[in-house]
Amino acid sequence: MNAAILSVGTEILFGQIVNTNSVYLSRQLNMLGFDVLFHHTVGDNEKRLSETLSNSLDSCDIVVTTGGLGPTEDDMTKETVCSVLGDKLVKHEPSLRALEALAKKRKYGKLTENNYKQAMMPSRAVVFPNPNGTAPAFALEMKGKYVISLPGPPREMMSIFESEVKPFLKPFQDGAIVYRTIRLFGIGESTLETRLLDLIDSQTDPTIATYAKEGECSVRVASKRKTEEEAKRAVDEVVDIIKGRFADYIFSCDDEELVDVVAGKLIAEDVSFSLAESCTGGRLAAKLVSVPGISKVFDRGLVTYTEKAKTDELGVNPETIEKFSVYSREVAIEMVRGLSEKTGSKLCVSVTGVLDPGEKTPDLQPGSAYVALKYKDKFYDTLIQGRNINREWNGNYLVLCILNLINKTIDA
Repeated sequence: MNAAILSVGTEILFGQIVNTNSVYLSRQLNMLGFDVLFHHTVGDNEKRLSETLSNSLDSCDIVVTTGGLGPTEDDMTKETVCSVLGDKLVKHEPSLRALEALAKKRKYGKLTENNYKQAMMPSRAVVFPNPNGTAPAFALEMKGKYVISLPGPPREMMSIFESEVKPFLKPFQDGAIVYRTIRLFGIGESTLETRLLDLIDSQTDPTIATYAKEGECSVRVASKRKTEEEAKRAVDEVVDIIKGRFADYIFSCDDEELVDVVAGKLIAEDVSFSLAESCTGGRLAAKLVSVPGISKVFDRGLVTYTEKAKTDELGVNPETIEKFSVYSREVAIEMVRGLSEKTGSKLCVSVTGVLDPGEKTPDLQPGSAYVALKYKDKFYDTLIQGRNINREWNGNYLVLCILNLINKTIDA
C-alpha cells in the first residue's frame, strides 16, 4: 500500500521549526511495509490543505497528517478532512471527559470555548486518545482509503503512533520491509558507490542506496518480502557482501552513531579514559558524555587552550612550544604523556591544531590537528588533515576523526 505524509503549519514553511515528524513517520511506515510516495507541507490555509489532501488521496491509500488539531482558528485539519471525506464534526464525549480531566490535573482553570473544539471529532472516525496533550488523533475512512490525523508536537505524535496507530495499521500491512544501514568513515561517497556498482546495477530486491553526511557515508540495504524473516535473510546476505568489501571503513552495520559505538566499547571493556583538548575546546568530551553510562569509564576532560594551560596542567615543556609551535606533533605527544602521568587512565587522548579558516600556521592547514593517544601503555600519534569549511564544521569533523581513531585503536 502507498502512503503520503502531509505536514500542516505555516511555521514549518517559514523555517521556524524543524519538521522531524516526517522523518519519524517515513521510517515507521516503511518498517510497517508501506511505500511512502510523497511528503507535503502546507501552511494554515484551508483551500491549499484541501487541494493537497485530495491530490494525495488520488495517489495513495493512506495519508498521515500532522498538526492543525489545536484549539485556535488557524487549526483547521479536522474541518478540512471532514470536507474532503464527506463527514461532519460531532462532540466526542470520551475526548471531552479526557480534556476536562487533563485541565483539572494541570490546574488550567476553567476551559475556554475554543478548548472544547478539541473534543469535536469526525462522526465516523476511529478516535485515538492523547495521554500527553489536549488534541486527540483520529483515522477516517472513505472508499477504502484512510486519513490519519495526528497532533503536531513530536512527543504527542510519536506516543499516539506507537500505542494506537501501529496496531490500527497492522491489518493493512502488505508484506514486510526490513532494512539495515551500514555506517562508514574515511571513504567518499563516489568511491563507495563505484565499488558497489555491480550490486547497484543488478539490484531488484534487496535495493541498495548510498548517502553522505558530515564526513560519513551510509549504505542502506532494504528488502520487501512476504514475511519479515525472508526480508531479513535477503538483507543480511547483501550486508555480508558489503562488509567484506569495506571492512576497513565500517564502524556499524546497524545505523549506530560513531560516538555510540566508541562509547559502547569503552564501557564494555572497562577502559578508563581522559582527554586533553586544545582546538576542539571540549567538543570531544561533550560528544562522549552524551552517551548514557559513560560515567563508568570517563575520568576527566581538560581544555588546555592556552600555552600556559598546557604547561601548567600537562607539563608541556615551554621550549617544545617555542621550538615546534603550539600546534605541533611534539606538543600533542607531550600533552598526552602529561595527561597519562596525571590520570593513569588506560586511554588518553590529546589534540592540538587550527580550526579558524583564516588562521595560518607554517605547518597546519585550517581544520587540521595533531592527535596523540596512549592506549594500554602504547603511544600513537597522527596528523588529521581537515577540510577547512568553517570553524564549527572543522571542529565537529575533527571530533569524528578522533572518534574513528579511538575506535580503530581499540580494535587493533
